[in-house]
Amino acid sequence: MPILTLFSAQIMKSTAKIIVGLALTGLLGACSGHKPVKTASTSKDSATTAVKPQAQADRNMYYTPPPPPLSLPHGQRTVADVLEAYGPYASHKLTHYFTMAKVSYPPREVAFVALKQEKKLELWARDSGEFRFIRDYKIQAASGVSGPKLRQGDKQVPEGIYRIVRLNPNSNYHLSLKINYPNEFDLFHAWQEGRSNPGSDIFIHGKDASIGCLAMGDEAIEELFVLTAQVGADNMKVIIAPHDPRTYPLEAGYGELPEWTHELYSNISREIKALSPGEKTAKRGL
Repeated sequence: MPILTLFSAQIMKSTAKIIVGLALTGLLGACSGHKPVKTASTSKDSATTAVKPQAQADRNMYYTPPPPPLSLPHGQRTVADVLEAYGPYASHKLTHYFTMAKVSYPPREVAFVALKQEKKLELWARDSGEFRFIRDYKIQAASGVSGPKLRQGDKQVPEGIYRIVRLNPNSNYHLSLKINYPNEFDLFHAWQEGRSNPGSDIFIHGKDASIGCLAMGDEAIEELFVLTAQVGADNMKVIIAPHDPRTYPLEAGYGELPEWTHELYSNISREIKALSPGEKTAKRGL
């Protein structure tokens, strides 16, 4: 074979080796280029897997499962039984609202403001100084119309300023809080007008039926019952109004309401407006 031809063949072989080497290098480089993507994906998946249990733990830290129904038969339950069953759950929920309002839980004093027309019960509380609005609850049922209760069987929800006199763990309406209707104001005017039976047994209770009481539903009455037991009934006040006097004035000049209703509505308005109306107005956006 001529020397030139042999030399040309060797050059071609060397060139082929170089081309093959470059191609292999390119393939290896291409595989290396995919590795970070795979690694990044794997890291992301690992990070997600690591975070999920912590996120679940954070959620569990703020969640308390609802309590089971009271196991004791009706008629044998005590206030202590109710606190054991519902206390942790109700306190957990209430503490959140009290913290938002910057009031410690349980507070020193509490006021319930029931608004018949709005079907709403407001919860106010304080440690010292002014009362603060904590939250409100929907009244599920409240029989009757605007105007005070006058006699047994009129199915009217009373209007006035009351106290809680008994916690009833064996209510036919799940749980209940008895208010002191008729109070001294009610009894005095009943006596003046010769009404011998102004009615009695008015409660704030569970379920959603009313024949003169405030029916709050079971979950709400559990909170209100626990709150009352923890604060003490002597430190509770219940104000019941025909409507919100901060929206428009309470007036007794309609229907056939007694003359003393003017005095009653003046007392109710004064009590509600003394609960820091500026704070409540701001929250309602009025």
